[in-house]
Amino acid sequence: MNWQDAVERTVSGLGYELVDTERTPGGLLRVYIDVLSSDAFVTVDDCEKVTRQLQHVLEVEGCAYERLEVSSPGLDRPLKKAADYLRFAGEQVDLTLKVAFQGRKKYRGQLLALGDGWRLVLDDVAAAAKGKSGSAKKPGKALVPAAEAQQQALDFTLEEVRDARLVPVVDFKGRRFAAPSDDGAVEPTPGDEVDGGRIQ
Repeated sequence: MNWQDAVERTVSGLGYELVDTERTPGGLLRVYIDVLSSDAFVTVDDCEKVTRQLQHVLEVEGCAYERLEVSSPGLDRPLKKAADYLRFAGEQVDLTLKVAFQGRKKYRGQLLALGDGWRLVLDDVAAAAKGKSGSAKKPGKALVPAAEAQQQALDFTLEEVRDARLVPVVDFKGRRFAAPSDDGAVEPTPGDEVDGGRIQ
């Protein structure tokens, strides 16, 4: 069993979702996990539990590494596979295309399932203005009018995506706010609970 299989089987066997893995030339093995429940967060205890089990399994399997880190995917969780897109349909997503469309690769909007493909309903007025003339019949080929007057939508397939991540959102006492500040950082306020990189 190679190290990727060992990590995936261990994480899923403990009841968590494997989001991503990274290996550095210096021997660091980073593992990002998530909980399957939409109303729960990864805690320090979750990370410790997975770390202990992975250390044992990787030693038994003879998988070499210098250091192991297990953490949550954070507020800007990446979307890697079709199951991720299905799980987070309806959420705000930052999307980067492999090939620029109408002079840009980066888009932000609400993710929606669309038959065999996907749609991003853009909340970017500049993108809407650029794409008023488009009408998409094939995924990723044109911007199409959405239901609201000043919104446009980008249809795409997973093969056209270089990177997709959730737009960080923080819930302060039942009110939802978009989290990015000028420098892109999310600052917790006094009284916020921080669990595994996510602010509750």
